Amino acid sequence: MPTQASPAQARGARLAVALGDPAGIGAEVVLKALHGWPSEQPLPLLVGCRRWLEQCYAELRPQSTEPLADPAQLELLDLPLPEPVRPGQAGVAGGDASFQWLSAAAELVQAGRCRALVTAPIAKHAWHAAGHHYPGQTERLAELAGVREAAMLFTARSPHGGWRLNTLLATTHIPLAAVPAALTPERVSAKLDLLLQFCQRFQPHPRLAVAGLNPHAGEAGQLGEEEQGWLNGCLAQWQQAHPQASLQGPLPPDTCWLEAARAWRGEGTAAAADGYLALYHDQGLIPVKLLAFDQAVNTTLGLPFLRTSPDHGTGFAIAGRGVARADSMRAALEAALELA
Repeated sequence: MPTQASPAQARGARLAVALGDPAGIGAEVVLKALHGWPSEQPLPLLVGCRRWLEQCYAELRPQSTEPLADPAQLELLDLPLPEPVRPGQAGVAGGDASFQWLSAAAELVQAGRCRALVTAPIAKHAWHAAGHHYPGQTERLAELAGVREAAMLFTARSPHGGWRLNTLLATTHIPLAAVPAALTPERVSAKLDLLLQFCQRFQPHPRLAVAGLNPHAGEAGQLGEEEQGWLNGCLAQWQQAHPQASLQGPLPPDTCWLEAARAWRGEGTAAAADGYLALYHDQGLIPVKLLAFDQAVNTTLGLPFLRTSPDHGTGFAIAGRGVARADSMRAALEAALELA
């Protein structure tokens, strides 16, 4: 860990944390994750409503399954809620607040006041109800940063030996029926570029694997035409242009992550890829969440700053009960410190 930063250094070295939908578990997992924060690291700057956060602390503390950081000891950019929001009751007020908190937190990072952004979960339907029609936080951050598109990568370090699982999504929050049209050689090549750059943080000559779109990766055109029609050629062209990487694929999606599962369990990493490219949301998130639900971190690539978040949702069904697990939020904070 680095030595204690000076006050001036700490302002730019700390993390910004957007507290997510106030009706969800965002406040709970953040307060749990910040309890026992290492003294050599500056405390993150939270973005939310102080009155609401203090109320959450008072209500959660007697029943929480883990100790909570005291909001009185935390610095917060106070953007007050215009009306009370109760746990589990998603709506317009919470949707608008989480949108404003995210935007303000991103501005702190872009202005250099914080080194990276960590975001608690939001509810897309609450955003839409409040008039903010974005597929998710990733797309809003891309707009704020002035980039055409950002990418979602999920990374997790195995507790069985430290092997790192990295899965990037070629498409994100779109209907399954829209995926084939959204996939193009240009998109796949651009996502592979981002995956390569990320994996080279840990391995200069990474092995990358790409899942096919269709069952059995199309089975020579019998189960779909995309692989033979353009994906095979796209991957061959990308491999030729990137000799520093070893590329496999398109692989049958149902076996693509088998070696990753073995590596995650500590059974050997020789055959596992350093990075996986999934062509649509659930294709990548099902293996990630099966293997690493509490450890996985959503990392946004393609932005001029680092953003991480836990890989779970708002948890409306358990909000306010003190039982939410904070492992993924801890991992998101740790990843932001490590990767930034």
